[in-house]
Order: sequence, then structure tokens, then C-alpha cells
Amino acid sequence: MIRVVVADDHPIVRAGIVALLQDADDVQVVGQASDGETAVRLALAERPDVVLMDLRMPGIDGDQATARILAREPGVRVLILTTYESDDQILAAIEAGAAGYLLKAAPESDILAGLRATARGETALAPSAAAALVRRAATKGPTGPALSPREHEVLRLVAQGNSNPAIGRALFLSETTVKTHLGHVFEKLGVNDRTRAVTRAMELGLL
Repeated sequence: MIRVVVADDHPIVRAGIVALLQDADDVQVVGQASDGETAVRLALAERPDVVLMDLRMPGIDGDQATARILAREPGVRVLILTTYESDDQILAAIEAGAAGYLLKAAPESDILAGLRATARGETALAPSAAAALVRRAATKGPTGPALSPREHEVLRLVAQGNSNPAIGRALFLSETTVKTHLGHVFEKLGVNDRTRAVTRAMELGLL
């Protein structure tokens, strides 16, 4: 069961998100927040698997709330679900530690799939978010540690939102081998999860 806190300042939108999640057999909504401060408080109290976080909220915005949550509870995953998709907003959320960035206009099936992927420790990025990260990377030259060609291929597919089994199928590798390559990538980049690996690699111009 995936335990979720939903943070959105619009009551009708929040109710719709909660209704969507409650229809899923593997999701339990353990808290609802109408502002950033409440989202932080609920996340620290409930320690959910995922916080589904809007960006624009009263008090503190979603990126600030994300940073505060992860500073205290790094095991909590934050998935941004918003209507905003400017490069600055996307990058601020990812840099704050968000595990993914989806748009409210996405199909309900995509939102649920993104939530489940986030709970598994994977990356969920809307196409606009992935494009923003690519644009950021394009402005920087490679300055980071050298990745092997295979490690680079695995990380590129992670950046596209692929799961380990999907990466394995694409590269004709076992899931165990994919995990091994990712472990090497994490070690070289000095990170401990997929989202940070992607953002760090892009900061260094490796993707």
C-alpha cells in the first residue's frame, strides 16, 4: 500500500486528486494539506511514501516545502503535480529534491503510473520537465566524472523515465545488471537515488 499526503490549495482540485487516488487499490491517502506549512507538518508526522505536492500554495511554495521535508525525512518521496511548467519552476522543484514533476493536465493513468514509479524509487517526469533539464544540460560542458558507455546509456534511459525492467529490455540486460550499472553511476556522481543522479549528471553536462 502506497501511503500518500496530497498538498494542493484548491479544495475542488484537491478533492479530485484524492478521489482518483482512493479509487486505486494500492494507494492510501493519509493526509491532505491546503498550504506548504501544513504539507511539511503532515509529511513529518505521517512519514508517507509519497507527498503529491502542488507548486503554488499559500505561505511557502511547493519547492520550499519539498526542501524542508527532505531535510528532515530524506526517505519521503515528493512528486510535484502542478499546472506550472516554466523551466525555472521545474528546475527549482527538482533541485529542491523532488523525485518527479507531472502536470495536472496529464491523463489520470499517467498520474497514477507516476505516483507508483515514484514510490518504487524511480523518476517520473512530464515531457516538459525532461526537456527543461535537457536545455539546462545543453548550456554546460562535461565537467564531471567519466561514465562508461553502458552507464551513460542506462542513465539516459533513467532520465527518460524508464523503469529498471524497461531499461533492461531496451539494452538486452538483466534487471540485476541494470541495478549494478546504476550503483556505479550513483557512486561516481555522489548521489543515492535516480532523480538526483539525473539532475546531477545534467548539471555536470554528462547528459
